[in-house]
Amino acid sequence: MTYSTTLDIETKGFSDIIDITTDIEKTIHESRIQEGIVNITVMGSTASITTIEYEPALVKDMQRKLQQLVPDSEPSLHSRTWGDDNGFSHMRASLMGPGITMPVHKNRLKRGTWQQVVCIDHDNRPRTREIFVQIVGEA
Repeated sequence: MTYSTTLDIETKGFSDIIDITTDIEKTIHESRIQEGIVNITVMGSTASITTIEYEPALVKDMQRKLQQLVPDSEPSLHSRTWGDDNGFSHMRASLMGPGITMPVHKNRLKRGTWQQVVCIDHDNRPRTREIFVQIVGEA
C-alpha cells in the first residue's frame, strides 16, 4: 500500500529550521499504514530535510555551522550568472540533501526521543515550501 500527500510550510529563509515532526506523524496516522517506510522530500534545490534535536541552542548552532561551511557572503559563480545572490543556498542544500527515509512501526514514526524531523530553508528570502510525504508499507 502507498499513501502520498504534500505539506506546505512557510519559512523565513536564511537557514530557517522548521520542526515538521508533528505533521509527519499526523500524516502517518492518516495513512493507516502499520509497518513500512516514510520518504520525506522537500521540492526545490535550496532546502533540505534532516533530523536534529529541535531545541533553540542546537538550532542556532546548526545555523552558525552552515554559515561557516558555506558563507552567504562568499561570491558564487551561480549568483554572478543569475544575479539572484543565492548560490550559497544551492550549495548548502546539495550538501545536506533534499530528503530522508525513516521507518514506520505500529502506525508511528520510529525515531529517537530527541530526534525531530526538520525542514531547513537555505534560500535568501521567505518561501512557501512544498514537502512531499510518501508512506509505503502494510496496513
